[in-house]
Amino acid sequence: MVKLRLKRCGRKQRAVYRIVAIDVRSRREGRDLRKVGFYDPIKNQTCLNVPAILYFLEKGAQPTGTVYDILRKAEFFKDKERTLS
Repeated sequence: MVKLRLKRCGRKQRAVYRIVAIDVRSRREGRDLRKVGFYDPIKNQTCLNVPAILYFLEKGAQPTGTVYDILRKAEFFKDKERTLS
């Protein structure tokens, strides 16, 4: 099973996270299938690759709780509902 989850990058006390599609059995810093965005909690910046995220969600990938919240704040699901209607 594939999940969309955060992968920690950056240095000490200055964490930056990549949003990645990764196999459930892999560890946090393990090999990812594809990078689909990034999130900087300090600057509150988000960069998303929408076509890649849609691809993985359509294939059955499940976002973790934190990634789901990031996508919701970026109004990702509102755009998705509009395209489906």
